[in-house]
Amino acid sequence: MSVMNGDGAPHRAEEQNGGGDPEHSDEGNEQEVIVIQDTGFTVKIQAPGTEPFDLQVSPQEMVQEIHQVLMDREDTCHRTCFSLQLEGNVLDNFAELKSIEGLQEGSLLKVVEEPYTVREARIHVRHIRDLLKSLDPSDSYNGVDCNSLSFLSVFTEGDLGENGKRKKKGSELEQIDCTPPEHILPGSKDRPLVPLQPQNKDWKPLQCLKILTMSGWNPPPGNRKMHGDLMYLYMVTVEERHVSITASTRGFYLNQSTTYTFNPKPANPSFLSHSLVELLSQISPAFKKNFSTIQKKRVQRHPFERIATPFQVYSWTAPQVDHAMDCVRAEDAYTSRLGYEEHIPGQTRDWNEELQTTRELPRKNLPERLLRERAIFKVHSDFAAAATRGSMAVIDGNVMAINPGEETRMQMFIWNNIFFSLGFDVRDHYLELGGDSAAHAAPTNDLNGVRAYGAVDVDGLYTLGTVVVDYRGYRITAQSIIPGILEREQEQSVIYGSIDFGKTVVSHPKYLELLEKTSRPLKVQRHPVLDDKSEAVELCSSVECKGIIGNDGRHYILDLLRTFPPDLNFLPVEGEELPEESRRQGFPRQHRHRLACLRQELIEAFVEHRYLLFMKMAALQLMQQKANKENKATAALTENGGPQAATLENKGEGGDATATTNGSAPPSPMATENGACESPESSEADLKSREVVQNACKAVGSISNTSFDIRFNPDIFSPGVRFPEGSSEDIQKQKQLLKDAAAFLVSCQIPSLVKDCLDHNALPMDGATLTEALHQRGINVRYLGTVLDFISKTPARTQLDHIYRIGIYELITRSAKHFFKTYLQGVELSGLSAAVSHFLNCFLSSFTDTVAHLPADELVSKRKNRRRRNRVPGGGGGDNTAWASLTPTELWRSIVSEASSYYHFTLHCETVDQAVEKYGLQKTTLLREISIKAGIQILIKDYNFDSRHKPAFTEEDILNIFPVVKHVNPKASDAFHFFQSGQAKVQQGFLKEGCELINEALNLFNNVYGAMHVELCACLRLLARLNYIMGDYSEALSNQQKAVLMSERVLGIEHPNTIQEYMHLALYCFANGQLSTALKLLYRARYLMLQVCGEDHPEMALLDSNIGLVLHGVMEFDLSLRFLENALAINSKYHGARSLKVALSHHLVARVYESKAEFRSALQHEKEGYTIYKNQVGEAHEKTRESSEYLKYLTQQAVALQRTMNEIYKNGSSASIMPLKFTAPTMASVLEQLNIINGIIFIPLSQKDLENLKAEVQRRQQLQEAMKSEEQQEEESPLELEHKLTAEQERQSAPTGAEVLEQQASA
Repeated sequence: MSVMNGDGAPHRAEEQNGGGDPEHSDEGNEQEVIVIQDTGFTVKIQAPGTEPFDLQVSPQEMVQEIHQVLMDREDTCHRTCFSLQLEGNVLDNFAELKSIEGLQEGSLLKVVEEPYTVREARIHVRHIRDLLKSLDPSDSYNGVDCNSLSFLSVFTEGDLGENGKRKKKGSELEQIDCTPPEHILPGSKDRPLVPLQPQNKDWKPLQCLKILTMSGWNPPPGNRKMHGDLMYLYMVTVEERHVSITASTRGFYLNQSTTYTFNPKPANPSFLSHSLVELLSQISPAFKKNFSTIQKKRVQRHPFERIATPFQVYSWTAPQVDHAMDCVRAEDAYTSRLGYEEHIPGQTRDWNEELQTTRELPRKNLPERLLRERAIFKVHSDFAAAATRGSMAVIDGNVMAINPGEETRMQMFIWNNIFFSLGFDVRDHYLELGGDSAAHAAPTNDLNGVRAYGAVDVDGLYTLGTVVVDYRGYRITAQSIIPGILEREQEQSVIYGSIDFGKTVVSHPKYLELLEKTSRPLKVQRHPVLDDKSEAVELCSSVECKGIIGNDGRHYILDLLRTFPPDLNFLPVEGEELPEESRRQGFPRQHRHRLACLRQELIEAFVEHRYLLFMKMAALQLMQQKANKENKATAALTENGGPQAATLENKGEGGDATATTNGSAPPSPMATENGACESPESSEADLKSREVVQNACKAVGSISNTSFDIRFNPDIFSPGVRFPEGSSEDIQKQKQLLKDAAAFLVSCQIPSLVKDCLDHNALPMDGATLTEALHQRGINVRYLGTVLDFISKTPARTQLDHIYRIGIYELITRSAKHFFKTYLQGVELSGLSAAVSHFLNCFLSSFTDTVAHLPADELVSKRKNRRRRNRVPGGGGGDNTAWASLTPTELWRSIVSEASSYYHFTLHCETVDQAVEKYGLQKTTLLREISIKAGIQILIKDYNFDSRHKPAFTEEDILNIFPVVKHVNPKASDAFHFFQSGQAKVQQGFLKEGCELINEALNLFNNVYGAMHVELCACLRLLARLNYIMGDYSEALSNQQKAVLMSERVLGIEHPNTIQEYMHLALYCFANGQLSTALKLLYRARYLMLQVCGEDHPEMALLDSNIGLVLHGVMEFDLSLRFLENALAINSKYHGARSLKVALSHHLVARVYESKAEFRSALQHEKEGYTIYKNQVGEAHEKTRESSEYLKYLTQQAVALQRTMNEIYKNGSSASIMPLKFTAPTMASVLEQLNIINGIIFIPLSQKDLENLKAEVQRRQQLQEAMKSEEQQEEESPLELEHKLTAEQERQSAPTGAEVLEQQASA
């Protein structure tokens, strides 16, 4: 039996959107799953020149997937142009294996070389180049082709999992060097950047070729084409041999051309080979040797280090990489990257068609849904990549505008069937809403709308592919194009909604019908508005939402920026007053624009909160009715009906200004009775309950009188929207709802976030995780200042130090980013690196008179005046060196004023050093946060921020500017349900079943997302934990290794999630006896954590306890004490000196002192621990007893030692000294403590107990099935005990919480 305090945190958000209760769908799913896992079989593959080998395949696979495997295998990787034949028949590449006749267990597939075409020859050259570069990380640094970094193998040196068992467990103690580098030790203030990317031995590239490029003789002339020449290559081998190669239909051979003379005749010998590798191996011994070494290394790397990620991850640091010649990259730059090939018909992808067709795929059963979700996900990630590339090309000035005559800010672009527009207010479209600020906010709001409608997934309603890219200070929206929209004027194509913010409005029955289906899940109320002729028009969305029927007959909706209702805290409206809670906090506040919306998560939370209120009120009234009935005082009832209900309403408020409906008391019951009398059969009791529901509905602001149903009208408070006279009461109700929702955010959600941080249920480590924590609770980042103010007024303020500090980081870097955005817009491309380094100097360097280096020094143009008219969008002439005059004082003044005007928070600092001093910040963290937010990539070296004599950054330190991309993340719904059911099973104590379900979820996630995805990461982590608890350490290690690699690749090498994965992996390494690896991993985690948030963070206590324990285990007592005492200090600060966590910390420290035979200190710490246990859980508790036993033992040891010392003093050196017992801890005892602090508790139950418990649980479940009644569950029972044992509490609070100790005792 075991307790899981799993890391459920990242899934909360999805649970809210996941919808649907997985339980009822389980039965169906189980059968469907069996269909999917058709048993695999083995085929033999024979390739030319190799022995036949066996390959395991599954009937679902396509023939193409076997091609991929062969192109990856070490012995066949150099082949790309071949077919697979079964008994002489060529297999179709896109056929599924199960559809091929005669293919069965043991069939022999032959690899047959096929003639080349130009396309195949290009693919071949590209593939060979990829193989040559397979160990080279430059693509990861440059952020191309979905490559990203991973450093795990540097720390494990490949000794994890299977091959990790080489080391003998016993002999490992001798050769460990446990001393960490100085900067990792507790209390060190040094934060070097260089170790962030440790040197990987494999990356020193072995040179196979000096140069491989396209020859200048391309393309072949007509007469050579007729001899089968496809293209010419030029190479220089490592031995300095210059060769010219012809790619022909039959393969590759040497020709007699040189750089200056063209002679395409084959050389003698020509070495004709079907593969370029075979040819080069014959003419260059160095190529042969190094190529095979690279392939061996490539195959040894973990697949997760090589697979592409679904979305590009950018690294904010990179070393200086030598720029080598690369034919493929050069060719890409000339063709696709500049958008030439995109204009060739047949070369472009019709993104809109692909995005919509995948949505239309059938989804009746599991295999269909998987296929559909996989297709949707694939197209989305391809679209996001293309849109990002296009946006960069647009800003870099490589795409021609479709309206080139207009001013640059107003230009629009089409590239690769994607439409691009810039985030500026063109034609004063957003004039009333806040101009450019509104135009900047609209695209992200629109994207949230697209995400929401996409998640509801209504058949027949289509949204556009949307990606929002921030690059070089510009915001670009990339959208797929509705067929036919470009040929028509917008006025004629919009048949639903409004193109002028509600002055003219049209509606359409088909749209109403489709949008009606989204009304309940998105909580949007159907409502009438007045058009320009003052006639009422029905809408089921905000007025800006436009409906357009494309030439393909599909119903599209676009401009979803007001899908969610406005946030009244940031929208002052004349004559409207907000509830008291909001006013107390100083709301409403003026915002930059009028598009501030509530988040979907807030709407969900608010409705849920109202539902609880509704149930409470109804229950209260019904109970009262019962009581009144018994008193037979019916007459009194009618009189009391009114006021009674009114008092109830106020009772239900529970301190949130919510329940009071607009001041009116409910209608007296008499009126309702008259209204309802027409239905003769309605008895009195029926009426009463109906009336109760009505009262409750009215109180919580439900739009229906007979059932609970809260929806919002998104058009309330939109300027220019008018409502018909008849609906004024409804509008009042809606206004009140919006006010209540705004108040709910301030009075409920913010306090609950802070409470979660206090209880350590939310543990943000950096800006991104803090933002995520806010968003999960529906709090927009514009409330950051309010949250910080709230924290500073909290009584337990010091226990929130870490949250406060992260909030300040976030506030400063976001304010700086706002400034940086406009700062960059005025910079010419040639001055970019100088401008960025100057900005960073002003932001972070202590050097006060930073002078910018103008880029004029490299090359000065003679003809200054002939500037190109059509430069970068928004550049708009003027002085392009204005950025150079920025000073640190001016920048910090802007940051402080931005913090005050945007976040309503007062920063007390005028320079970076004052900020660091006052708020306890560190400059590396500021650098990391601003680089990630602004897309800056800097050179990895140790910067001296504090020098007063020279600036920290030079322009050579700025390596790149990356786009920051926002897009929709399509979900794998079935997989997610399996994952949830698995978690539920684990919580009920059915570990094996849970494990199976989670394995199943892993397969389905794999099916939809491919091998790399954040959600797979969570799956693997939970699996590893289950493996560990069930005692399968090596399996735990292998799964956790995958989780770490995936987290590094998908989230980033220093993402908080990655740090946690490193910690779990270290634990499993220790359990597997790989002590030195465990230590290296823990040191790495500590280093990363210092970079990300510094030492003062509750999570650091857990990390240091882990390190201290492992060091204790390898007898490094002094070092161990440094870490454990730091953990003790941090725990005392964040959990309060009386917490059980602190007691445990004292105990760990005492154990190390005991090992050092310093019994006095040991006693002192153990006494502290004992006192805490005694006060918290009482004398009789097992923990208190253990502690007192240990105290006795220590006292005996101390007395014995004292005796011996006295003996020595008395008798001098002749004393007979009793041998003392010094205890080096056993590995088992260290592991036991590690498990406790990491929240994994094994509860010793015999097999028989387990069986009995299981049987009991099953018996109860059957009983419940039979009864199907809810009262059944309320009895206390073994089931409850198990629930308690395995409730997947947050990893933090669980292990040492009193409740777990009690459970242990009771178990």
